[in-house]
Amino acid sequence: MEQYVLKGGNPLVGEVTIAGAKNAALGILAAAIMTDDEVVIENVPNVRDTRVLLQAIQGIGARVNYIDEHTVRICGGTINPHADNCVDDEFIRKIRASYYLLGAMLGKYKKSSVALPGGCNIGSRPIDLHIKGFRALGAEVDIHSSMIHVEAERLEGNHIYMDVVSVGATINVMMAAALAEGKTTIENAAKEPHIVDVANFLNSMGANIKGAGTDVIRIRGVEKLHGTEYSIIPDQIEAGTFMVAAAATKGDITIKNVIPKHLEAITSKLKEIGAVVMEYDDSVRVVSNHRLKSTNIKTLPYPGFPTDMQPQMAVILALSEGTSIITESIFENRFKYVDELFRMGGQIKVEGNTAIIDGVEGFVGANVVAPDLRAGAALVIAGLVAEGFTIVDDIKYILRGYEKFDEKIRALGGQIAVVETEKEIQKFKLKVG
Repeated sequence: MEQYVLKGGNPLVGEVTIAGAKNAALGILAAAIMTDDEVVIENVPNVRDTRVLLQAIQGIGARVNYIDEHTVRICGGTINPHADNCVDDEFIRKIRASYYLLGAMLGKYKKSSVALPGGCNIGSRPIDLHIKGFRALGAEVDIHSSMIHVEAERLEGNHIYMDVVSVGATINVMMAAALAEGKTTIENAAKEPHIVDVANFLNSMGANIKGAGTDVIRIRGVEKLHGTEYSIIPDQIEAGTFMVAAAATKGDITIKNVIPKHLEAITSKLKEIGAVVMEYDDSVRVVSNHRLKSTNIKTLPYPGFPTDMQPQMAVILALSEGTSIITESIFENRFKYVDELFRMGGQIKVEGNTAIIDGVEGFVGANVVAPDLRAGAALVIAGLVAEGFTIVDDIKYILRGYEKFDEKIRALGGQIAVVETEKEIQKFKLKVG
């Protein structure tokens, strides 16, 4: 079982280049099968989630070729439209984005079957809004034996109101509606940057989607889509993670290949607690050389503070002066990392969907377990700050969403290694002293 072993105490200094956005990539890779033509997608993050989804896409008969590490050519023309096209294997249950193949295949073939999705265990993420959207377009939905089956004789545009803001449902319904007859309006749509990216990608294939990035998306269905070349936006959460790592370790990092506007909520909070953030055209620099101050955070859908940055900010607030309060309004299970931070000396009390954080002077190294993707990244940051050695277990979650995470940290001066045995841990300890 792979683990990270870290020795804390070094400020992270230097430059880091951010990969393509994982959450945009998952929607875009699924949408790529909606044409029979070849599609070339650049800036694909090379992480476990994207690799698993590409394996699933191959599994239903599409051709997938890596042109290089971050560029993929996909041809959906080799999928047999009369086959069952059932996405059900060991891979797909591992990632939540399996459900994007529902919208993509429903749009193109008017039917699809996908295994109920997996992913991080951070609370119930029901797919009832996806089902509501598909039914509104005229599809019949049936769930049995851990599979979702959707089928329609024809898809017709409709007015769809999302009861709650849902990124996944917005993307899924948008894909299906792109090839439905007539006009579809999605109200109370999610506004995240990756919604805009998926819409732009579909438009580059010939779809007619307007309003992505606002809470009303209007789609005029087209008969078919065509091939395209497209480059995925940078990952705002990876960028935010390194921004927090710079501030937590009292470092100085220039984070390249970013869209600063996507980072405004994170930038604002870091400035509020006393870090220095400088914005450039496609990079940000974060500098800190002193203990930071407390603040309050409430997670909200974009453009509010992202839930995916909540655990990382908790780490920095646990080291800041005074008492901070974090209110989690998106996922109910997002505080699982608190017990792990407690092992390292963090003082955090959870009451319902609120964490009350009393800042401490520092952390001490400990053996901790990553409960999910973002919490895992947060524990790595904690280990980089802690006195002594930290071992992070279950790094499979972290590898799902961060490309070359340990390599990038080492390049910035952090002491971290991937290990599998006690012998390798001892070797690391002897090496770094």
